[in-house]
Amino acid sequence: MAQTPQHDKLLIIDFGSQVTQLIARRVREDGVYSEIVPFQKAEDAFKAMQPKAVILSGGPASVHEQGAPLAPPAIYDAGVPVLGICYGEQAMAQQLGGKVEGGHHREFGRAEVTVTDDTTPLFDGVWEKGKSYPVWMSHGDRVTVPPEGFRTVATSPNAPIAVIADDKRKFYATQFHLEVVHTPQGAALLRNFVRKIAGFTGDWTMRAFKEEAIEKIRAQVGKGRVICGLSGGVDSSVAAVLLHEAIGDQLTCVFVDHGLLRLNEAETVVQLFRDHYNIPLVHVQAEDLFLKELAGVDDPEKKRKIIGKLFIDVFEQEARKIGGADFLAQGTLYPDVIESVSFTGGPSVTIKSHHNVGGLPERMNMKLVEPLRELFKDEVRELGRELGLPEVFVGRHPFPGPGLAIRCPGAVSKPQLDILRQADAIYIDEIRKAGLYDTIWQAFAVILPVKTVGVMGDGRTYEHVLGLRAVTSTDGMTADFYPFDMKFLGHVATRIINEVKGVNRVVYDVTSKPPGTIEWE
Repeated sequence: MAQTPQHDKLLIIDFGSQVTQLIARRVREDGVYSEIVPFQKAEDAFKAMQPKAVILSGGPASVHEQGAPLAPPAIYDAGVPVLGICYGEQAMAQQLGGKVEGGHHREFGRAEVTVTDDTTPLFDGVWEKGKSYPVWMSHGDRVTVPPEGFRTVATSPNAPIAVIADDKRKFYATQFHLEVVHTPQGAALLRNFVRKIAGFTGDWTMRAFKEEAIEKIRAQVGKGRVICGLSGGVDSSVAAVLLHEAIGDQLTCVFVDHGLLRLNEAETVVQLFRDHYNIPLVHVQAEDLFLKELAGVDDPEKKRKIIGKLFIDVFEQEARKIGGADFLAQGTLYPDVIESVSFTGGPSVTIKSHHNVGGLPERMNMKLVEPLRELFKDEVRELGRELGLPEVFVGRHPFPGPGLAIRCPGAVSKPQLDILRQADAIYIDEIRKAGLYDTIWQAFAVILPVKTVGVMGDGRTYEHVLGLRAVTSTDGMTADFYPFDMKFLGHVATRIINEVKGVNRVVYDVTSKPPGTIEWE
């Protein structure tokens, strides 16, 4: 995003790591604006951005492969601080005259590094000489000879050159991943690089983002009319209010009620946006259409694609009725785009498709407005508070675009959805009563495509199994299951089985991400 000149910028060069976006997240926590660009576009981005510092990400490649990705040489000659992480360390070492050994010392997971020299500002106030610290490693190659001008300042058993420093040129590199939570002091080391070494002041805030985003929307849209897809989730709600603040009645929100929403959700959305904010809102009742198309479809990707296509079709119809709309606004977020194709066309691997990415603007002959495209979920919440959105909306757990369809593994039907809605409402109600809602990143119920035998009263039952899921996370990229007290789970299970007809068994999902995803499909 083009930012106004007062903000210093940090450029992150993406070599294909699945956690590159976490680097940006950590940097932004310190109030520093950062952008990720794929290595193929790094040279042009470096010239255009004129960043105050550069970070080289990890990645799956080996510097010994033909055509291995490297940083543009101009970066090392520009006099700006550079930090290499994992593959970024190897690329830096290779390019600046060091030696990298291939494939003999694979190291994945937790490791210990020992500080051999703490005179570098990278360690200032964080790590001390002679002490060992836990880190997260994920590499196959390793640096064996640092480039001229560098010295080794930390070692580990499998990576003798775990951290290298050239304080004169302000070049630094770590073999481990600083950006992940599994390196406990990683964020503090990154902060030293950003603040003490690169000299950023930390002036990029959500208030600044709001003002700049409003200016940018006005500049892009002019006097044109905008249609915004409203789902009722945090992302589209914040996008809609931001757009309304920027362009007022030039905005019309279209709320497609696909019948895959949570209990009473449609009524809540209409009340807030039409009645409270007085935003022009079209409420489309499309449950029958969506459920007809989804009937008998059990493949998760097919379900997502059907929902995405119908979403586009319904939008097209509404756009024709409204007439004269020039722009389509979406609440697309940074992680959505990263997981779909990599944010700017880089080498990240596709995990799953997102129904709100791609397709719509071309079909509808509209230009796209995505004011939240570079924000993480917690930044969107912060922006929502800055815009004055009620906490009940801002603090809501993430909800997927395809809705409850992906919480019904297998084929989707209205009876299943009705069971799921009731059970989910009980589960969330109990979480709120226990004061746990804000501690948990996301919690929801899943109706499984199996039935089991049970006993109710004196009779035999053969009914659905309901799965409960709750995770803690900071950004949705990694997650751990929430360790509920067993008494709590027992109470929730009893309420669901007693109050929701069609369920006779409740289970709790204790899978982290990775290896699982947060959602079941």
